[in-house]
Amino acid sequence: MAKKFHLEIIATDRVFYEGDCEHLVITAIDGLLGILYGHEPLVTSLPTGELKYMVDGKWRYAAISEGFIQVMPESSIILADTCELPEEIDIKRAEEARERAEERLRQKQSIKEYYQTQAALNRAMNRLKISQKHFK
Repeated sequence: MAKKFHLEIIATDRVFYEGDCEHLVITAIDGLLGILYGHEPLVTSLPTGELKYMVDGKWRYAAISEGFIQVMPESSIILADTCELPEEIDIKRAEEARERAEERLRQKQSIKEYYQTQAALNRAMNRLKISQKHFK
């Protein structure tokens, strides 16, 4: 049986998860990051991506947007803008957000507006990917 560490996942609107975890896999700014009990201390930023964590031998998945992770040997804390289970994602709303972002990208924008639009498109695409991949 794998040793467990304490995991807190905090989104801006709620505490998404707080409890024991056996294994955590998340996309960090410089690649995929796997966390087990006893991991070396680490702080890094997180892009929009997939969050995968194991509780009682079962993998759980979530769509996560930009944030940060702090890893200590016996605990990890994730702070993110948003975090959603696949079944919580409103597919119609995510598709509409993707379409709006794609339309805005076709229009002339300032550099700042372009990056904001690109981030909105990334979030919408991630939500659609996670919901289609893990929600049956």
